Amino acid sequence: MPLYGRYGDAPGEATITDRAKTTGGTETDPFHGVIEPGSQDYGIAWEFGIHSAVGGFHDAPNPGDILCGALAACLDSTIRVVAGRLDVTLEHLAVEVTADVDVRGTLVVEQDVPVGFQEMQCHVDIRAADGTDPELVEQLTDAAEYSCVNLQTLRSGVPVETSVDVDQR
Repeated sequence: MPLYGRYGDAPGEATITDRAKTTGGTETDPFHGVIEPGSQDYGIAWEFGIHSAVGGFHDAPNPGDILCGALAACLDSTIRVVAGRLDVTLEHLAVEVTADVDVRGTLVVEQDVPVGFQEMQCHVDIRAADGTDPELVEQLTDAAEYSCVNLQTLRSGVPVETSVDVDQR
């Protein structure tokens, strides 16, 4: 694969930056907003809402749904890329991610309840072409799990720095 050679020769080119930003929303209410995903302008905007468990209307995907979607998309695409490398033909692939959170933490109802998801589950429904060696499919899923950036980030954690600019007009 050409990328292996390229990144072997120029490792600095292997470092990328992904991004998303919120835009608007302050003119409506605290329970809705818009995300522009992408490290470049794709002309895409996603509306989000806030879950009813924390006072929102739950009428649009909430940030937790979007986090689950990011993990599902990353694991799905990683499986498909690795399948291509291993020459495995996939006839079916679906990845479902769920996440459990006790909102008493975020609402500060109980001080001992942590803020954040307490558990996430990934379910992969995969079917390779007839005649594919089951050990190869296991190798595929193990390699994809190892290589999935979002899965490994969530499992190991990552430092997150927050900076705030306050306009004092």
